[in-house]
Amino acid sequence: MQYRIDLFAVFIFLGVVQGLFLLAFFLSRENRKSKANLFHGLMLLSIVACLTEIFLMYTGYIVHCLYLVDFSEAFGVAIGPCFYLLVLSIVNGSIDRKNYLHLAIPIIYLFLQLPFLILPEDAKYNAWIGTYHPDWDYRSFDYTYDPRLFWVTDHCTEFTIMCLLTYGALGMIEIFKAFRKKKESFLRPSNPVLKTLRWEVFQIVSATVGILVVKLFHEEDTGDHLFAAYITVTIYLGSVRIMNDSGFFRRPSLSEPQKYRTSAVTLDTQNELLGKLKRAMTETKPFVRPDFSLPELARMLGTSVHTLSQVINDGLGKNFFEMTAEYRIEEAKFLLKSQPNIKVEEIAGQVGYNSKSSFNTSFKKIAGKTPSEFRATPKSP
Repeated sequence: MQYRIDLFAVFIFLGVVQGLFLLAFFLSRENRKSKANLFHGLMLLSIVACLTEIFLMYTGYIVHCLYLVDFSEAFGVAIGPCFYLLVLSIVNGSIDRKNYLHLAIPIIYLFLQLPFLILPEDAKYNAWIGTYHPDWDYRSFDYTYDPRLFWVTDHCTEFTIMCLLTYGALGMIEIFKAFRKKKESFLRPSNPVLKTLRWEVFQIVSATVGILVVKLFHEEDTGDHLFAAYITVTIYLGSVRIMNDSGFFRRPSLSEPQKYRTSAVTLDTQNELLGKLKRAMTETKPFVRPDFSLPELARMLGTSVHTLSQVINDGLGKNFFEMTAEYRIEEAKFLLKSQPNIKVEEIAGQVGYNSKSSFNTSFKKIAGKTPSEFRATPKSP
């Protein structure tokens, strides 16, 4: 067996490695609390799975793991829904539970593909060489049933492109609505969140167009390495964007007394952001969700995590978690008085706490009383 190791193979392999590195970033315990990071990570996971199979099939290393032949088809189908859920989470800050039903499509596809996935290695070998090396000798194998019984699994490429086009269109509709709402130009947005959305549009559109073009000139999967190489480019471009948004290169030196000495946030900017922060926290009350996070709040306000963290620290004299706890306790005070028949643990859940004990601890620290004691205290005349 001679393996094909050329520039495309090396490039795709580097894309897989870099994709795995980014996955560790997006799906880390802290980062995945943000829905946008979670769905970005799931979309990246699907892309890495597809790149991995293309690399194995293209180079010939698939002969050492024939059970992985066509394993990434369901992941390819998942890219479209994950993109749409990513857009919704960035635009709205959160998503309704019913939107998770979009992920049922790749799961259903996986079950429909099971008749092929459970085939022995001889059948998988024949499927591989039938596409990449049709002049090779096939292994002897008697098919007792049709492994591609369903239309969607027999036309995986067409179905995947349909998903990309459908969910790409749905996502772009939400993005264009966001641009109109903010009255910003799509070509030159000033809002950092809108810039992120514009990048997502570029990624999904260019990738879909690339797949369509390749498939027009390659009826089988022999051209997959071409768009796999392009997707690798987008992965590295995405890595550069993440580094640019990071505060790593804006770190103050040890000799600087101020925590945010290198920041360019002016007093006017701080006051404006504090106003937007107060309106968001009092009108939409995002803090009542248990997964409420600083990155999510930064996206809502159209600023960076670094800038918002500075504004909260310098403008309010507290950190994000302290501020969130105070808003939650104030909301709990109102609910304890206005809903006297509701149990304390239910009130805790309504304001974003997952456990009664942590709610009681925070409440007593801020209010000076336990929730039960506060509720029993008569209202001031």
